[in-house]
Amino acid sequence: MIMSFETVLGLLAGSLTTIAFLPQVIRTWRTRSTADISLVMFLILCTGIALWLVYGLVRGDWPVIIANGFTLVLASTILFFKLRHG
Repeated sequence: MIMSFETVLGLLAGSLTTIAFLPQVIRTWRTRSTADISLVMFLILCTGIALWLVYGLVRGDWPVIIANGFTLVLASTILFFKLRHG
């Protein structure tokens, strides 16, 4: 099966924006420090990512679904630590 250029582009873009969260998740996990992370920003961000995920599901757009599914897990991990450790 050959993927369209748009699908490859979407998967690449989604992969990069998702991977961008990994260093912050790892740092937050190791240090348990969230003092410099904005709670409001991450609440808004997680809500927006969840809405993008729903959008992808409604449209059946796999690059959007995959990228936002993984990104929501990573961003929610940071949000969890922010709520837990302040």
